[in-house]
Amino acid sequence: MRVLLVSAHPLQDSLTGHLVRLLADRITTRGAVVERLDLYAAGFSPVLTAAERRSTYAETYDIRAVAAEVAQLERADLVVLVFPTWWFGLPAMLKGWIDRVWVPGHAYDHASDLGPISGRLTGLRGLLAVTTLGGPAWADWLVMRRPVRRMLRWGVLKVCAPKARFGFAALYRAEDVSPARLAAFEARALRALDRLMDQAAAI
Repeated sequence: MRVLLVSAHPLQDSLTGHLVRLLADRITTRGAVVERLDLYAAGFSPVLTAAERRSTYAETYDIRAVAAEVAQLERADLVVLVFPTWWFGLPAMLKGWIDRVWVPGHAYDHASDLGPISGRLTGLRGLLAVTTLGGPAWADWLVMRRPVRRMLRWGVLKVCAPKARFGFAALYRAEDVSPARLAAFEARALRALDRLMDQAAAI
């Protein structure tokens, strides 16, 4: 099994960095191949280019600037995203990776009548998102209605890989987390990863 582990945080010693290392260790311990992409360390540009936008509805999409990242996504059995939630949304770096890598002709196809698009990532078996938030759970659930989770599950994964499983683990009030609460979240994130890997192996 090949797992693409994508992270988006500018600080290597952040809580996000700690969670990346925790998950990477579990993936390798289980015998899977982990392919890591630290978007900041890699110097990834989140900015969609004019050439990319112009080719969105062309016969062939222009992936020249992101061919390596597109290939990573296409060969992944599982995708694991680790990132902070800022302003109840994805970091710009991660949003740009989705904009530039989950693209026509590779992640999905346009309908000839510009109707609903169809997914191309038939080999992708699951996606796990592990995120941290500074705010409380009630604000994300009741006020904002969990926008990051909804967007990733229904706006990205189910469109591009309809049969893939989805997992989500969020650590709330992460800026004031106690060692005990962090340990409980780590265990929950690892359980979510194990569950997704087990489900993927059974397909």
